[in-house]
Amino acid sequence: MYLSNLRRLSEKSGDRNNGFRRVREKEMDVLLEGIGMRNTEYRRIKCSYYTHTRKIERERERERERERLSSLSQFVDEMIDGSIGMACKCSVERRSVIYCNNLREFCSERESRKFNRKNLRYVSTIPIFKRSFSRWRSVSGKSCIISMDVREKSRSTLFETSKHKRVPIYVMMPIDSFGVDTAGAPRIRKIKALTVSLKALKLAGVHGIAVEVWWGIVERFFPHAYNWSLYEELFNLVSEMGLKLQVALSFHSNVHLSSRVQGVSLPQWITEIGRHNKDIYYQDQNGFPNADYLTLGVDNIPLFCGRTAIQCYEDFIRSFTNKFDSLMGTVIEEVCVGLGPSGELRYPAHPFQDGRWQFPGIGAFQCYDKYMMEDLRAVAWQEGKPDWANKGPPDAGDYNSFPTDVPFFEEGEGSFLSDHGHFFLEWYSDRLLRHADSILGVAAKLLQKYQENEQNSVRIVAKIGLLYWWYQTVSHPAELTAGYYNTAFRDGYDPLTSMLSRHGAALQISCFEMLDNETPESFLCSPEGLLQQIRTASKKRVVELTGRNTHERFDEAGLKQIHSNCYDSQAEAVRSFTYFRMNDKIFRVENWNNFVPFVRRMSTHL
Repeated sequence: MYLSNLRRLSEKSGDRNNGFRRVREKEMDVLLEGIGMRNTEYRRIKCSYYTHTRKIERERERERERERLSSLSQFVDEMIDGSIGMACKCSVERRSVIYCNNLREFCSERESRKFNRKNLRYVSTIPIFKRSFSRWRSVSGKSCIISMDVREKSRSTLFETSKHKRVPIYVMMPIDSFGVDTAGAPRIRKIKALTVSLKALKLAGVHGIAVEVWWGIVERFFPHAYNWSLYEELFNLVSEMGLKLQVALSFHSNVHLSSRVQGVSLPQWITEIGRHNKDIYYQDQNGFPNADYLTLGVDNIPLFCGRTAIQCYEDFIRSFTNKFDSLMGTVIEEVCVGLGPSGELRYPAHPFQDGRWQFPGIGAFQCYDKYMMEDLRAVAWQEGKPDWANKGPPDAGDYNSFPTDVPFFEEGEGSFLSDHGHFFLEWYSDRLLRHADSILGVAAKLLQKYQENEQNSVRIVAKIGLLYWWYQTVSHPAELTAGYYNTAFRDGYDPLTSMLSRHGAALQISCFEMLDNETPESFLCSPEGLLQQIRTASKKRVVELTGRNTHERFDEAGLKQIHSNCYDSQAEAVRSFTYFRMNDKIFRVENWNNFVPFVRRMSTHL
């Protein structure tokens, strides 16, 4: 009887604003002692009381969560119909999105291929077995980035309390967000649908929006003629919704990314120069150019109306900071500086857009434009090896080769372990690091004043690609062709993170949703192993990490893996996570009901 009365009393003590509220422990003690309870019975009833009140509290919390999800789902269902890539009312039967058995079905034909694996080994690269190539000195001279002191003092000040902080979620804008009107002016497509989508994401607890700021839109027609009107409108819209911004300065093109939508090219005045001089783009061993990004060979050559490529990037970043000075640190929280194809620091060794490459091909070296070959020739002569001056590695295969088909990626004579192989790979990777060092140096200088205020600072971010296939081989061929000199004998990510640390830049990596057992076994993949290696290198150099997904995942298992990688128990929590990307699928009820709780978990302080 006493217990029943106490339960009724506790249920009447709720607060209208906060829902259920417990009776204070002291008040309950006085109440029970006043009715003369013995100690044993007193403890039993007290324990039962608190068990009951906690149960009621959990039930009411679950009910509030169900009501929240229901209201959000109803809100999304009332959105504008037919908005591709944004929130829409789905008129067809809703079905669960099933991940394609983690690339197994896609790769079934490639897996059926028989090949000899005698030279492919499962090798743990952490810790790395270090092999010394002392015969050849660094090809980068006194300004070598690769040989940095391990004890260098970083300008970054992180890892103090990051294990206990929430991970902000940014959702990347749809791929078809921007278009061009009849007058040739850039515009935001489906602005009403975008507005409703942003409202829904804000209600779900999303921290901000990731926006690609395209060089080919802002400086489209003439050099120095910057038109920021599209981004002024978009940034104001995002700010009005109470969302933050992660800005990706994009110096690449995505015209080949999808056949369904119109992409963004490089500026027209750049492409006009490229029509007369194809060597401003990367080229493979067959002389085929990749027009998605300027070759790093022109970084310091004034081919662009009197400016070098680095000066073009610098002027663009300066114009951006001047234009949006009032938003820096308050609305704009992260600036991701584009460093290569898809904004990532790498060579375009795996061009899947035009069909030249298919997973799990090793890719192809991209250094055969005349400017990079001139640099290679100069370094080879400096090393006293003129025979190496006019060629890349022989027998390096093609885009879709397997490692066992290619002598360079085995362990015999003339392989990546030879003197010539080491010379070439060190030069190839060092030029990529120098490229990033130049651009990030410019960005850090221009954004320095926004990093002095700890409360409203702007984080500089650099992206790299995760080439996880063939990772469990000795040579790591997919990484080598992309410019990461990472093998079973050499840690290729330590010099990279060392360079980032010098500029106080964070590192964004992908594949947070992937598990090793979800990848085709025959291709010796290990996204988890590669991710762990990069984490170790970043921790050593005190570099912040941010993450993103590679494939769309709305299932609970995929979202759980993302959460697990963001809050790794053995490492520091990542500073932010970018969900790739906003489209109509994310707002479908079965996906939305998984996505919202995921955002809530990521936004909870641990």
